[in-house]
Amino acid sequence: MELFDTHCHLDVPEFATDRAEVLRRTRAAGVCWQLIPAVSAAGWGELLALCRAEHGLYPALGLHPVYLAEHSAADVAALDAWVAREHPLAIGEVGLDFFVPGLDPQQQRELFEAQLAVAEKYQLPVLLHVRKAHDQVLQSLKKFRLVGGIAHAFNGSLQQAEQYMTLGFCFGFGGMLSYPRSTRLHALARSLPLAHLVLETDAPDMTPVAHHGQRNSPEYLPEVLAVLAELRGMDEAELALQTTANARRVLRIDTWKP
Repeated sequence: MELFDTHCHLDVPEFATDRAEVLRRTRAAGVCWQLIPAVSAAGWGELLALCRAEHGLYPALGLHPVYLAEHSAADVAALDAWVAREHPLAIGEVGLDFFVPGLDPQQQRELFEAQLAVAEKYQLPVLLHVRKAHDQVLQSLKKFRLVGGIAHAFNGSLQQAEQYMTLGFCFGFGGMLSYPRSTRLHALARSLPLAHLVLETDAPDMTPVAHHGQRNSPEYLPEVLAVLAELRGMDEAELALQTTANARRVLRIDTWKP
């Protein structure tokens, strides 16, 4: 099986001491491709260098809403220039987070829409971070002519999912799917169209239940596949083929020119 981890922060310090070994184990587990989303401008350079150095790693550039205090107007302006020069695969991780206290909603929205404008300009897919803000994110998305993307760690309603799908988005499912109490996620995983499902780890966060309390790793993606296959009553190999094809389609990999 050849799997695509559509959301993995392999560039962060948590992997600094054993990144090469993690990659070796990840590839041995059948995870052939990983999309590495940025969270702040300070990390763009190292993220791009990592993706250039390692086969199968794809870069996304963006400014994460949770790190609002770290971003500046200069960072937003710089994003356009970096995208024009470096040709990332996607814009991300971007969005709205109305769960974490102290993050100004209006500032978040302005930051988000400024980055959506860049995604529109360069016709790049978008990696969405959304917590307690699906309706507001959808409102912003509809202001732009986008090519779609992935709603990372999706936990919205089926009605909201329909709107995302109309806009060309797929839905990322990761380690939280493995927890017995994740009944809402289980229902979504069973109900959403197969053509709109992709796999992710969000490593080093959102660890599967078998590794609870540990650092998450992209090598655990087959565990997410196994849970999703069981929920949908599917063969794992068939599901691997479909989710990888979905990822390649929504991320427009076949037309990407790095």
